[in-house]
Amino acid sequence: MRGPAGGEAEPEDDGADRTPLLGESQRGTVPACCSARYNLALLAFFGFFVLYALRVNLSVALVDMVETNVSLAKNTTSKVCPEHSSALSIPRNTTGKKYSWDADTQGWILGSFFYGYIITQVPGGYLASKVGGKLLLGFGILGTAVFTLFTPLAADLGVGYLIAVRALEGLGEGVTFPAMHAMWSSWAPPLERSKLLSISYAGTQLGTVVSLPLSGFICYYVNWIYVFYIFGVFGVLWFFFWIWLVSDTPETHRRISPTEKEYILSSLKSQLSTQKSVPWEPMLKSLPVWAIVVAHFSYTWTFYTLLTLLPTYMKEILQFDAQENGLLSALPYFGCWLFMIVSGQIADCLREKWNFSTIFVRKTFTLIGMIGPAVFLVAAGFTGCDDALAVAFLTISTSLGGCCTSGFGINHLDIAPSYAGILLGITNSFATIPGMVGPVIGKSLTHDNTVGEWQTVFYIAASINLFGAIFFTLFGSGEVQDWALNDRHFHRN
Repeated sequence: MRGPAGGEAEPEDDGADRTPLLGESQRGTVPACCSARYNLALLAFFGFFVLYALRVNLSVALVDMVETNVSLAKNTTSKVCPEHSSALSIPRNTTGKKYSWDADTQGWILGSFFYGYIITQVPGGYLASKVGGKLLLGFGILGTAVFTLFTPLAADLGVGYLIAVRALEGLGEGVTFPAMHAMWSSWAPPLERSKLLSISYAGTQLGTVVSLPLSGFICYYVNWIYVFYIFGVFGVLWFFFWIWLVSDTPETHRRISPTEKEYILSSLKSQLSTQKSVPWEPMLKSLPVWAIVVAHFSYTWTFYTLLTLLPTYMKEILQFDAQENGLLSALPYFGCWLFMIVSGQIADCLREKWNFSTIFVRKTFTLIGMIGPAVFLVAAGFTGCDDALAVAFLTISTSLGGCCTSGFGINHLDIAPSYAGILLGITNSFATIPGMVGPVIGKSLTHDNTVGEWQTVFYIAASINLFGAIFFTLFGSGEVQDWALNDRHFHRN
């Protein structure tokens, strides 16, 4: 690798990156503006925006769906910090129907999504590698949107129906990330991967940012049923644009320019495999694959713990009211969205302009995106009642996590572009487990809602994050693996 100062190149070995796939002159003739590949990234961005809005809206609406006298939490409030006085005195809407669901039932309702979500990860990646990701991703989001529209009806029919609908939503969402990775294996030139994927997946964070407070406002001023109707309709509308404007590969795209098509195909021709069978055994024995698995699992432990428990921490420890809580809980994910976009630009600049190796960039952004959040998460537990500092530390912690998209998050495409969808299905299956058990453990550790209990929750999440960062740094790779190619030669990404 040649450093930014243009020093002497290091001796090449089997683990080193090789020369760039394309010269500067060829890359410079293919603009990004209005290109087919960036249009795909933008449409994917809005798709994942809708997807995460559909995922998190129930956690907000559920508070308004349940009768207060049966939803009293088993956990107590420690009242460590003084309450915030609210200047707002607008009366809230009370027309929404209420249900007698106890805390355990609510837990099953919220958790049912992940039980469906984990089932379709690997099958989704496998199908995307065989039939393409366009229809799989499109119908995955459409199905989630349609079932969201049926959520109020399912709630009326009974809790079993609601749990079934949420599990079916999870089944639909489960195929989306593997399908998107499979599409990018045919669309993303190696030196633009960080930018393109960070743009498309940044929709997840912005969807969270918008849906958390917006769902709260809809529940407060209108009726909780419209949380599901509004976001569900947006999902259906997005589907029609996706089907009309997107193609599985550059070869089948009707409006792509010949120059852009040649640029993409020539940059990927030496990295894709044409073998029909999936090399399951060497894939599952590959240490770089398990490096991504461990990093992905570790990152989502912190992500899901905060996503589900941050509103509780804001309310029970920092004593923010409901409206402040919704806005402040969304703030960290806005920061994460910004960091995903910016880190993608910087990562590809480091690779293309400064000629840093792929694995150096992936490991650097993984370390920033996992150790940084661990440090600030622990620090947030020692801020006492300084709510401004606590919110700042939690925001910085989640924001830095956005760098992981340009780290281990797209490393599947570096080591096995032909099987990126399948690999993401595998790693995302492991990464779904924290969504099931992380919040449960967090709740079990905070029965009295004391600062010490929450410090323990943050310590656990930070320790898991730290372990994942170290494991990926030791065993991660940046080059196409032998088992992912038809022959035995190496290629630089």
